[in-house]
Amino acid sequence: MLSGTHGCHGIPELINKRPVSDRRSAVVPEEASSHSDLIHTLIQFTSLEKRRLTCKFVKKKSHKMSVSTTHGLPFLPGNSFRDTTKSAFHRPQTLSYKNGYALPLRPTAGIGQDPLLSENILQNEMKQLSSQIPTLTYGTPTRSPPRDFIPAFVAYDKKVLRFYGYYKEEVLHSPNEHFYVQPVVIYYYLEDDSICVMKPKLKNTNEKEIKQIKRHRLPKNQPGEHYHWKDFNLAMDMIVYNTVYRITNCDPFTQEFMESQGIVLNDPEQIPGDPHSSRQIQPQLPDISSTNYDRFKQFLTMDRKVLRFFAVWDDSDSLYGEKLEVIVHYYLVDDSVEIRIVQESNSGRDTVPVLLHRQKIPKDIKEVCQPFPSCVLEVSPQDVQEFYSPKNFRVGEELRLMGKRFLLYDCDEFTRKYYEQHHPDIPLKPLPVQQKTQEDCKKVIPPYNGFGSLEDSLQNCLSLIPKPPKKDLLKLLENDHKVLRYAAKLDSQNPNDEGRHFILSYYLSNDMISIFERSRRNFGILGGKFLEKTRIPKPSSTVENPEYYGPADFAIGATVEVFRHRFVLTDADQYVLTYLESMAEQEQIPEKTLSSLRQALGQSKALDPNHTSLNLPDPAADEGRPPSS
Repeated sequence: MLSGTHGCHGIPELINKRPVSDRRSAVVPEEASSHSDLIHTLIQFTSLEKRRLTCKFVKKKSHKMSVSTTHGLPFLPGNSFRDTTKSAFHRPQTLSYKNGYALPLRPTAGIGQDPLLSENILQNEMKQLSSQIPTLTYGTPTRSPPRDFIPAFVAYDKKVLRFYGYYKEEVLHSPNEHFYVQPVVIYYYLEDDSICVMKPKLKNTNEKEIKQIKRHRLPKNQPGEHYHWKDFNLAMDMIVYNTVYRITNCDPFTQEFMESQGIVLNDPEQIPGDPHSSRQIQPQLPDISSTNYDRFKQFLTMDRKVLRFFAVWDDSDSLYGEKLEVIVHYYLVDDSVEIRIVQESNSGRDTVPVLLHRQKIPKDIKEVCQPFPSCVLEVSPQDVQEFYSPKNFRVGEELRLMGKRFLLYDCDEFTRKYYEQHHPDIPLKPLPVQQKTQEDCKKVIPPYNGFGSLEDSLQNCLSLIPKPPKKDLLKLLENDHKVLRYAAKLDSQNPNDEGRHFILSYYLSNDMISIFERSRRNFGILGGKFLEKTRIPKPSSTVENPEYYGPADFAIGATVEVFRHRFVLTDADQYVLTYLESMAEQEQIPEKTLSSLRQALGQSKALDPNHTSLNLPDPAADEGRPPSS
């Protein structure tokens, strides 16, 4: 409620605050002196003022439209004004860089550079305004330069707190121990308050460093709080995922950081032992080597110096045993012995070159260990009184090593000089050894079984994987398509074979023979191929030394036996006589063969060479080859 005096004085003050141009439309009449007149005048002024503001808002929107509506008007069609000429609708930038670090930026304008309806103050600015206390100074106050802004993840980068501890792992179904003590290393990363638990590598184990808990923020309790570096201290328990970790110690950097933050650290503790680790610790064995012997000098003077003995291992006492030649190596650098078997060719034994690996062989063992067999009790160096030395290796005597008997019958030149220089009192007596005479075993070729040619069948006896027999390529190239043809008849006691005529072709390129039977009308036997190309051995030849038919054996009237079939040559081609006369000296063609051919062809040496041959059919035409020349 406005009182009369306050209302009269308030209206002129409100009007006077307005611009001069707007005072004309809202002038209060002077006769409004009473209280009712004053209220009526105030209502008129309010309606005029509202109409003026609406007109002014519409006029302002004509110059610069805004997407947001007026706060007093409802967001309904007709009450919002949109600028149709606006084309920029990009969002403001919310990311900036300060001293090279990316930081979030609060936008100062809306979409399309429209002014924001409200600009809130950041929480940090509010704290600065509330905590800032003005100071009274005389004169101009001096301002300190602002500090460089450094984010937390940069200030604490690569700064890690390291704590040492352990946890107990339960062991089930073991009568000896009930738990294991597992040491761990806890890493606390200050940049993001994350924690990582690692299990370090133990001594004398093949286990590598294992990540027990991967790096993340570990929960501290049920409400969801996380562990902070202020919660850490020495000699305390930390429960993580139902596992109790006991923190025992920390590194110097962690101790310095915690003390600088005002945290008093407890006294460090030692990681306790467990029954398993205590049983693994073995007492250190005393050194049995004499103190007056210099091993390093032995290594420098005797390195790469080896005594070599030739011996015979007599294993005839065992089942299927025999005597084998071996080589005994004695290494002077560490007094170790190695035994190798001499491999013989075609001995039928597996290739096992090493009979005894390089090691020190004990000679005398303590009496306490003698009742126990060596296969049950492993003899340690502490139980050995003496090892084998060069004094125990004497050429010409028998030596017993690892329960085996070895007869040393000779040595090499270096070993002989070593004994003459260092052990002249030990005589070397080489012994003659009966060398095994190798019997030459002749290869027995089985008899020919009739499958394939002799050359192909022989390859199965020469190697496990047979190879094709080699061919004379030069002969193939020179005598290609050269064929000697003869006319023959079958010599058989069967009356049905009378009148059958054949053509025998001899191929000079590979010494093969093929037989073709001439067809006759109304004879009752079809003609055609009688024998494919093959090499035909003579009846008098053997499998070991086969002899095959050649041009020198094909005389007119001669009998050729082909796989128990007898053929009598009756005629020949003119090319046969011409070829044999040209190659008579090289092929050693007998004169009897040449004279039979001349007589069959009806001519002698003085006759005309232009005499034509018999009209014999060419069997090459039936085999798909060009006819012979």
